[in-house]
Amino acid sequence: MHKLLNLSIVAGVTVLVSTGAFAQKAGDNIVSLGLASINPDAKLDTVTSKSASAASAAGFTAQLKGATANVGSQTAVSFSWLHMYSDNLGAELGLGIPAEFTQDLNTPNGTVKTHPGAAKLKILTPGVIAKYLFGAPKDQWRPYVGLGVTHVTFNDVKTNTADAMVQQLAATSASFKSAWSPVYSAGVIYNIDDKWSIVGSVAYLPIKTSATFVGPGGGVSVTSTGDVKLNTTDYVVRIGYRF
Repeated sequence: MHKLLNLSIVAGVTVLVSTGAFAQKAGDNIVSLGLASINPDAKLDTVTSKSASAASAAGFTAQLKGATANVGSQTAVSFSWLHMYSDNLGAELGLGIPAEFTQDLNTPNGTVKTHPGAAKLKILTPGVIAKYLFGAPKDQWRPYVGLGVTHVTFNDVKTNTADAMVQQLAATSASFKSAWSPVYSAGVIYNIDDKWSIVGSVAYLPIKTSATFVGPGGGVSVTSTGDVKLNTTDYVVRIGYRF
């Protein structure tokens, strides 16, 4: 009798372990908090300048011919909220504290060719991502793929007016146009228990924007514009909690 009871208890525990859901099933909400390593690969297209003075505009266009830009990597706090509409399909809202990025400018045709720290700016990329989770809710490891969209905004743009070239180019103002971008992501969720999980992911954002700089030029206001690509790769690690 005791042996039969023990076998029943063991069998019951086995069933609970094998069928108990860890997380990520229909109706679940998972909030996550962690860190994101943001790595933009900047590409600056042809920059053109306009001015009431044709000579000033032509001079700036010539100096900026072949100019390139570099935006350094940064780490930021990252937050997300995932709602599961089925055991495999969910939608995630992702947010982050805007990190300040440094942009370097290289002007091969300028008198001074390298301009480190030409500008500083904050980039905000809130996004919504549809996710497909492989496996079943009872699985401890759940890889996923995602596709979504983000609205990118550029805030608090500050130029280094101590640099003579930057001062002439953008002392009056500097701005980057907000833009929509697709988000491609993949990752894996490790379920610690039925409430807590660890999420690791990588996302790719092919951001396209345009930059506008206004400066005093050679005494006459000059406006310079150029398209910018920020092909950005984000690496994210978060701790998740299901409720």
